[in-house]
Amino acid sequence: MSDRERRGGGGGRIWLVLLLAAACAAVLLIALPEDDREGAPDAACRPRTVASWSADDKATGEFARYGDDGTRTDDWTGGDGTHSVRLPDGRVLWLFSDTFLGQVHAPPNPVGQPHTWRDTSAPMVRNSAVVMSRSGTLRRTLPAPLFPDPAPQQWRWPVAARVEPRTPGSDEQVVRVLLWNRMASQGPWIYGVPLATEVATLSLPDLRVEGIVKVSDQQGVEDPEKRVLYGAATVDDDGWTYVFGGTDAQATSRPSSHAHVARVRHGRLAEADAWEYWDGEEWGRAATSRPVLGDGKRKGVGSAFTVVRQKGTYVLFTMAAGAEGLTTVTSYWSCSPTGPWHGPAKAFEAPLPKDAAVRQETAAYNPQAHPALGGDGRVVLSYDVNWLDPVPASAQANVNRNVSLYRPRFVTLRLGAPR
Repeated sequence: MSDRERRGGGGGRIWLVLLLAAACAAVLLIALPEDDREGAPDAACRPRTVASWSADDKATGEFARYGDDGTRTDDWTGGDGTHSVRLPDGRVLWLFSDTFLGQVHAPPNPVGQPHTWRDTSAPMVRNSAVVMSRSGTLRRTLPAPLFPDPAPQQWRWPVAARVEPRTPGSDEQVVRVLLWNRMASQGPWIYGVPLATEVATLSLPDLRVEGIVKVSDQQGVEDPEKRVLYGAATVDDDGWTYVFGGTDAQATSRPSSHAHVARVRHGRLAEADAWEYWDGEEWGRAATSRPVLGDGKRKGVGSAFTVVRQKGTYVLFTMAAGAEGLTTVTSYWSCSPTGPWHGPAKAFEAPLPKDAAVRQETAAYNPQAHPALGGDGRVVLSYDVNWLDPVPASAQANVNRNVSLYRPRFVTLRLGAPR
């Protein structure tokens, strides 16, 4: 982080300047507790939360247009776990977790409802990638699944992605995609037991998967609720890529998970021995870390969250705690990736389907920032929408009857000082 700049007068007023500098330092210590742990605080760091927001109908509509195009049988018609990265040639690569392929059909659906729908035999894959043109038009779905299952009853969900040098200082660039490796299970782990964080390398410009390496193996952690998967979000700062991750607690309170952070020098994301983990006091090589946010109750993150950096301030977005977490996105801010994180602050209530009967049966989740769509002080955030049902097969049946549900929706935010 940049050093704090101070300017003083001269001559016989030096004593006054020193006195004012000491007072400013005291105020700084009060405003930014000494456990703002990444060295000198950035002078540009200010408290930030959502000042205003509006629905981004253009981005939402583009995914609806592409998903409803039934001219092909092997392309994307819906998915969740929405992440994106802008490529050097201006295209945007969109990554999804569980994804429906196939065709969609015009309304009414088989039960007489006025919704566009897909057949129950439509294929579903664990991950997919869709390429957007420089003009913002979705063009094609890459062969899916893009990342093959590592073993029977295991799968890979792509999360954050970024373009970086193939090796530090290299002119050749590649895409690095962080992957969550999970394994099928019963009981509370209906979305899979967390196993490891991996990094895939994609060539440019053809986006061919060159290889996948494991950077954080969590299978040695006996309690699955204490396993950390990294890649919920990444942020660049001063030559480092900060990689945020979290636990996957199964408590009923939402969110109940803890956020963690690691860091890697630019160009070394696919090198396991280059990763450093925050242990509560310093960065270490061992793959053990301490939470930077979360008390298991009111403060914490969902299993998927996102982080942006605006000037010197880090802002984290996640679903709110408790019942509000079904619709409301909240935020935290910090002057450092290691905290302390201040909040939660109410951010916005994610718009759900206008149909009242549908709206009361659905929930928002997985807020994600998309720098490729933002700029000029705007933060573009997506969130996913799914049917509320503890039985996965029943939820899947409902999103097949109404394909508009299992797709990303977008909002545009402006950040400002908390009121």
